Amino acid sequence: MVCFCFLVDQTKEMSKSKPAAGFCSRCGGGASVADMKTRTRFCYVPFYWKSWKAIVCTFCGAILRSYR
Repeated sequence: MVCFCFLVDQTKEMSKSKPAAGFCSRCGGGASVADMKTRTRFCYVPFYWKSWKAIVCTFCGAILRSYR
């Protein structure tokens, strides 16, 4: 018997943020320190989640640096 399981989605969600010193190197927008959550679901079942901090651009949303 063969069983296939496909990666359905992976979401990144910002829960809290506060302003940080510096600018985005891509667009020149301001930066903020944010608490991030990553969730991975396989076959519509939550399989893995992780919380981490990142420095994020407030204008374009690019992750400039992550702290895992």
